[in-house]
Amino acid sequence: MKTLTVNLKERSYPIHIGQNLLGQENLLAPHLHGNQVLLVSNEVVAPLYLEKTLSALSPWQCETVILPDGEKYKTLDTATLIFDALLQHQFDRQCTLIALGGGVVGDITGFAAASYQRGVNFIQIPTTLLAQVDSSVGGKTGVNHPLGKNMIGAFHQPQCVLIDINTLNTLNDQQLSAGLAEVIKYGLIQDADFFVWLESNMNKLLQRDSETLTYAIERSCQIKADIVAADEKETGQRALLNLGHTFGHAIEAGMGYGTWLHGEAVGTGMLMAADLSHRKNNLNQSQLERTQALIAAAKLPVKTPAEMDANRFLELMAVDKKVQAGVIRLVLLNHIGSSYVSNDYEPTLLRDTLNAFHHAAN
Repeated sequence: MKTLTVNLKERSYPIHIGQNLLGQENLLAPHLHGNQVLLVSNEVVAPLYLEKTLSALSPWQCETVILPDGEKYKTLDTATLIFDALLQHQFDRQCTLIALGGGVVGDITGFAAASYQRGVNFIQIPTTLLAQVDSSVGGKTGVNHPLGKNMIGAFHQPQCVLIDINTLNTLNDQQLSAGLAEVIKYGLIQDADFFVWLESNMNKLLQRDSETLTYAIERSCQIKADIVAADEKETGQRALLNLGHTFGHAIEAGMGYGTWLHGEAVGTGMLMAADLSHRKNNLNQSQLERTQALIAAAKLPVKTPAEMDANRFLELMAVDKKVQAGVIRLVLLNHIGSSYVSNDYEPTLLRDTLNAFHHAAN
C-alpha cells in the first residue's frame, strides 16, 4: 500500500492506494469519530463491494443507502434520499458518511455530508478510475442542475480516501477509458514526463496491468493533492484541473446528463482546448497531434456530438463556474506540461475551434 497526504494543515488527510484494501478496519477506524456510519453506494456497486466494506464496520452502528446509478441522478432529489436516512435514524453531528462508488456517489455523498447539520465527516472509497484519480480527492462536492453541471455544491474535504485498485477489475472498458481522460489531463497541465510515460504505457493501462495502474493513480493523485494543498478553494491554480471541462460540461448538459460519460466529454474537451491553444500560436502542431493521438489511444471520442453547433456550445459554456463578468475563462496550454487560465483569447478563434469540430462531426 502507498499513502499520500493532502496537506491542508489541521484538515490534512491520507490517500491510501493499494490492492485488497476493502474490509480493512484499521484503515477506516482512525477516521470514524462517532458511533454512527451511513454507507452510501449505488445499485451497480453495492452488489459487488457493499458486504466487504460493511465487514470493516461491524463495531459501528451502520446504515446503508443505495442510490440509482447514473449521472442523470446526480440531483437534489437524490441527495434527499441520504438526508431522509440520516434523519430517520437520528444521526448526530459525530456521524460519518462513507461514499462507496464512482464520482456521482462521491459528489452526492460529500454534498450531503457538507449540508447535514451544517457539516459532518465523510470518507471516500472510489471504485472507478475517474473517481480514484480525480473526484474523490480535493473536497469538491455537489449536484447538477438542468442548466449547469456542478453548479450547486460545497467544498468539503473527506477524512480519508481509500483506493482499492482491485475494484477496477469489475469496471467496464468504457468507464476505464473515461477515467484515463483525467489521467491524461495531469500530464497535459503540469507533467510532460508523465505524458510521455502515458504515451508508452497506454496499452498496459487498457489491459489493466496492476503495477501500471497503480503508478498512474499515484502520480495523478500526487499532482492533484499538491494543487489542492496550494489552492483549496480554486482562487488560482486549482482551476487548471478544469482543462477541457468547460467544453466537456457543455457536451454533458447539451446531450443530457449520462448520454456521454464525464470522462468522454472531458477527453474531447481537452482536445478542443488544445486546438484553441494551437490557434493562439501556443501549442505547436506536433504537440497538438500527440495530444489527439493519446486521447484516441485511450479509446476516447475525438469528435463532438454532430447536433451541437458553435452557438449551442457558447450558450452552454456561458453557464460555467469559471465565468467572470460574463466572460468565459478557459484552461489553455502553452505546451504539453504547461497550462494557464485565460480570458485573453479572440472570440473569433474560439468560434473557429467550435466550427471546426462541428464540421468534422458532420
